[in-house]
Amino acid sequence: MAKAKQEELDGAQALIKTLDDLGVEYVFGYSGGAALPIFDALETVKTNMKFVLTRHEQGATHMADGYARATGKPAVVLVTSGPGAGNTITGIMTAQMDSVPMIIITGQQVTWMLGKDAFQEADIFGITIPVVKHNYLVRETNELPQITREAYHIATTGRPGPVLIDVPKNVSQSPFTGSLEAELDLPGYKPELAFEDIDTEAVEEAAKLINLAKKPVILAGHGAMLAGAEPELMELSSRTETPVTTTLLGKGVFPESHALSLGMLGMHGTAYANKAICECDLILNIGSRFDDRIIGQADKFGANAKIIHIDIDRSEMGKMIVPDIQVVGDAKAVLQTLLPLIEETEHKEWNEHLTGYKKKYPLAYKKQGGLRMQQVLDEIHELTGGDAIVTTDVGQHQMWAAQFYRNDKSFKFITSGGAGTMGFGFPAAIGAQFAQPDQTVIAVAGDGGFQMTLCELATAVIHKLPIKILVLNNHYLGMVRQWQELFFDNRESGVDLEGNPDFVKLAEAYGAKGINIKRPADVRKKLQEALDYNDGPVLINAECIKTDNVFPMIPAGAALEDMLTEPPKYKMAKPVGST
Repeated sequence: MAKAKQEELDGAQALIKTLDDLGVEYVFGYSGGAALPIFDALETVKTNMKFVLTRHEQGATHMADGYARATGKPAVVLVTSGPGAGNTITGIMTAQMDSVPMIIITGQQVTWMLGKDAFQEADIFGITIPVVKHNYLVRETNELPQITREAYHIATTGRPGPVLIDVPKNVSQSPFTGSLEAELDLPGYKPELAFEDIDTEAVEEAAKLINLAKKPVILAGHGAMLAGAEPELMELSSRTETPVTTTLLGKGVFPESHALSLGMLGMHGTAYANKAICECDLILNIGSRFDDRIIGQADKFGANAKIIHIDIDRSEMGKMIVPDIQVVGDAKAVLQTLLPLIEETEHKEWNEHLTGYKKKYPLAYKKQGGLRMQQVLDEIHELTGGDAIVTTDVGQHQMWAAQFYRNDKSFKFITSGGAGTMGFGFPAAIGAQFAQPDQTVIAVAGDGGFQMTLCELATAVIHKLPIKILVLNNHYLGMVRQWQELFFDNRESGVDLEGNPDFVKLAEAYGAKGINIKRPADVRKKLQEALDYNDGPVLINAECIKTDNVFPMIPAGAALEDMLTEPPKYKMAKPVGST
């Protein structure tokens, strides 16, 4: 029987067909000349994909990021060459540092003009090498399906990350005569996923240390979440009565309402989590890269403890902390190998000791002195039962959200960890709402970061997304001001955001609903009003006191035991967190 003739396609159409075949649901982007053939293919090729026109290329990357974190599946970013591609760098860097799968497709000048400073030409392949998991400059039209399939595979396997495909205009316009079913050709790419890749001897040695430990702590990171290792983590903690602390990106991988939860570790983590790390005799790190914000002074981290490190990325082993035992592999697979070797043990005295720290250093806030961000976040946690998807920007509001919006499930707290990207929270919430249309999505932003990507209000309004945009407005770059107060003799430089707009009127100008909160007594009523509104986005402008500080705090470069549990310039009558 004769083989059916393949329909005539150009390169752009072959690219779009391949993305659709891979199951891509959303493309976020901003059009332009060099990418026009690909944008045209979105119209001429029948697919199940939906295109979302953003108002800035950075917003497109953060939306794809939020979508991926809420689903575990990559979205696609599609932009033009030169400045369009350049505007994606911040979002790509954010995804790379936080291990988020994403495919970025950039239009490019025609191949014979590369390197000649043509109009809107930029070496985006060279520019993005440090901030992607992998990238491609496509030179042959028939290679587009294979490269696209490889990009998807690389982005989603092993340690996830963003992959960029740079497509010159003549490559996307030329006739496609190859196969849409091209096979992968990645001989050097072997991510550790399978059970046979796991060093069983290292697992056995790890089990011995766990069974002998008297004061163990589990540190669970984003990698445990990405691996879907929540059941194994819970079984290990329960069987050994081992308390669990998480990284910022690991929030929810172990229920924060659980008696064995220590909450978040690190610079602005709970005092009791940090004290547990200082006093424990074993640290079992599952899927955390030991970043600088959790280890403090590296040579003093876990000084009294044996350290076991489980991570899928071999390059993370020994990079920050040299472990006593390292196990390279998928966290779920490693724990499934480990659990049969683990004995049931009790650590009653150790857990009672840590409970004492929880009582001495609670996460709470003063109820006097004006509207505080902590109150707003605490109230919205109560109103939603902790079940909303929360995205944040970076700064004081981010740390208070991590402290007071407690998570019992994975993929509910979406924030920029490694890059610390201002402007991330709101567009990430848009991506998360597209991903989970039936869930409540709350974007928590400071007044500084929100202004960096607020143009995406148009995107949210056009698509009638019921996002709750909580702007915690203190008219300052609050975290920077806090550091200036504590460590630079309160010399304020470049932190006063005089000239902030009226955010409620701004929201209304875009067609969104706006709500002001100015008094502590109005918080619950106003937040409930926002939660009840589902006809589109609603912005809540909370006018918070200007000079509150986040505690606990560990100064950069200090050891964990040097945490500040009260402001250093004055003494408090009660422990930090008491009312």
